Amino acid sequence: MTSTLDPATSVEAPSATGPATYSRLVLPAMAANVFLLSLIQTVVVPALPLIGQQLSVSATTVGWVATATMLTASAVTPLFGRLGDVFGNRLVILVVLALTLVGSVLAAVGDSIGVLLAGRVLQGASFGLFPLAISVLRQELPHERLHHGMSIAATALGFGSGFALVATGVLTNNGGDYHRIFWLTVAASALMLVLSAVALPRRAGRGGRVDYTGAVVLGTGLVALLLPVSQGHEWGWTAPLTLGLFGAAVVVLLAFGVLQSRTEQPLIALSLLSHRPVLATNLASLFVGYGMFSVFLGATYFVQAPDALTGYGFDASILRTSLVYMLPGTLLAIPLGPISGHLVGRYGARPVLLSATLLGIASMSSLALFHDHSAEFIVALVAGNAAIAVAYAAMPALLVRYVAPHDTGIANSVNSIMRTVGGAIGSAIVITILAASSETVATPVGPVSLPTEGAYQLSFALGAGAFVLAALLAALGFRGTSPYRAEVG
Repeated sequence: MTSTLDPATSVEAPSATGPATYSRLVLPAMAANVFLLSLIQTVVVPALPLIGQQLSVSATTVGWVATATMLTASAVTPLFGRLGDVFGNRLVILVVLALTLVGSVLAAVGDSIGVLLAGRVLQGASFGLFPLAISVLRQELPHERLHHGMSIAATALGFGSGFALVATGVLTNNGGDYHRIFWLTVAASALMLVLSAVALPRRAGRGGRVDYTGAVVLGTGLVALLLPVSQGHEWGWTAPLTLGLFGAAVVVLLAFGVLQSRTEQPLIALSLLSHRPVLATNLASLFVGYGMFSVFLGATYFVQAPDALTGYGFDASILRTSLVYMLPGTLLAIPLGPISGHLVGRYGARPVLLSATLLGIASMSSLALFHDHSAEFIVALVAGNAAIAVAYAAMPALLVRYVAPHDTGIANSVNSIMRTVGGAIGSAIVITILAASSETVATPVGPVSLPTEGAYQLSFALGAGAFVLAALLAALGFRGTSPYRAEVG
C-alpha cells in the first residue's frame, strides 16, 4: 500500500484505521494528557510576580520560567511526533510523561531559580503529548467515534488553561507558597503516567528512520525564532541580539527546508507542509494561538487594573480574577468537547472552524469596545473561550482528513508548534503594547506606571484581527481540495 495526497478522491482514511474494539480508557487518558500539557503551559503565568518575589529575582529573570518551557516545546515536539509514528505512541508517551514528572518534582522541591528553570525545561516535553494523543486516537478509535474523541481531547487544551488560571489563583491567594502549583503538576503528571500505562495498548510503530539531524536543525531554528519573540520587549526590538537571532532563525529554517528536500526519510516532508489544506490549518492555528493569548493575557491584566486610578478595570485580586472572570469559560469547555465532536461529524470540520473564528471576532471586538461592566466582560470572555476550544477541536479533524495515517503525529506536531509560535507572538505584542502605552499615576506609595485604556483596546482589536485572518483561511483555504486516500498498489 502506498499513500498519496492526490485530491481526486472523497474517501476519508480514518475509517480504516480504528480497530473494531478499543479500551474505553484510551479517550479519557488522551484527553487527560492534553489537559496536563495545557495546565503546565499556563499555571505559571499568573504566578510569575509571586515567584520572582519569593526567589528574590527580577521580572526579567523570572520571565524565563515561562520561556524555558516554550523553547523546549519548540525543539522537541516535532521529534516526539515522528518518534511516535516510528516506534509506537505508547512508548513515547510514557517517556514524555516520565520527563514531565521529573521536571515537576524539580520545580516543586527546588528553592533556586536555576533548579526551577531546569524543571521547567523538562516540563516542556509535555507539549509533545497533544500530537501523540491525536495519533493514538486515530489509531485506536473506530471511525464513528473519531471526531467525538478528537474534539474532546482538543477542547481539553482550553479547559486545562482555564483550570490552571483558577488553580493558581486559589493556591497562591494572599501570597501562598508558589511551590504549591508545581506540586499540583507533580500529582497530575504521576496520575497521567499511571493512566496511560494502563490504558494504552502495546502496538509497534511502523518502523523506519528518524531524521535526528533534521530535528536538531529545526529545533535550533525554532529556538532562534521564539527566543527574540519572547524576550524582544526586554532586549529591545532593534537590539543587535534580537535582530541577530531573527536573522539566524531565517537562515537555519531555510537550511532545514533544503535538508529535508535532500533526505530520503525526512522529519517533515515538504510536500506535507505545502499541501494547501494542511498549510491553511497550520496558519489558522498560529492566528488562533495569537488570539488565545490576547484573551488570556490581556483580560487578566485588564480586570486587575485599579479602576479608581486608571478609569478602567475591576481591581480584581488574583483569586477573584480566577473565580469570577476565568472560571465560567473554563466550565463551558467541559460540554464543548462532545458538542464540537457532534458538529464536526455532522457539518464537517471546516464550517465548525469558520464558525469558531467568527465567534472569536465577536468576542475580541466586544472586549475592545464594551468593557465598563463586569457582566459584559465575562460574557465576552466566555465567548472567547468557546471560540478557542471549538477551533482547536476542529483542527485535528482537518489534519486527519487530509494526511496519511502514518503522518498524523508529525502533522499535529507542526500544528502544535504553530499554536506555540502564535501564542508567543501574541504574548510579546500584548506586553509590548501595554508597556509602550502607559502613563504615570500618583498613588499613596508613590508614582506607578500603568497601561492606558487605549493600549488594552488595541491589544483586543489585534486579537480580533488575528481571528479575521483565521476566518479567511477557514473560508478560502480548503476550496477545491479533497481528503487523503490510500491507494493499493
